[in-house]
Amino acid sequence: MEINTMMSAAEKTQTTLAVDTFNKSLATNGRQASQELGKDDFLKLLITQLQNQDPTSPMENTEFIAQMAQFSSLEQMTNMSTEFTKLANMLNSGEAVSLLGRSVEVSSGESSISGVVEAVTRGANPQIKVNGMLYSMDQINAVYGN
Repeated sequence: MEINTMMSAAEKTQTTLAVDTFNKSLATNGRQASQELGKDDFLKLLITQLQNQDPTSPMENTEFIAQMAQFSSLEQMTNMSTEFTKLANMLNSGEAVSLLGRSVEVSSGESSISGVVEAVTRGANPQIKVNGMLYSMDQINAVYGN
């Protein structure tokens, strides 16, 4: 008995349609489902809370101010995180540039290669060029003074 592992055009179309339908069900209003709340989600919750509060017993000013302070703190932490990422990228690029012309030993699989850093790339994950090959910064085993 031979098993047919090929899909017909109709089966491919039906499978693609089922996958697309499932993937679209995961997105709400163009946003993917997430396990984390961001600052936009926090603000939407606050606005919804204000719209649906009991008019006979409105939110106390102190509660509102406390929630706004939490929102402000969340926004500032998000901004700081973004700036720290930029700073880390600059430091990594600076470290790579400082290796230009220096002798290094890099790991390549199970072997080590020695040579002079000929060039570097910049960005979030800078690389160094040794003996015509690019290596990531985490592959550097040793740096020697010249």
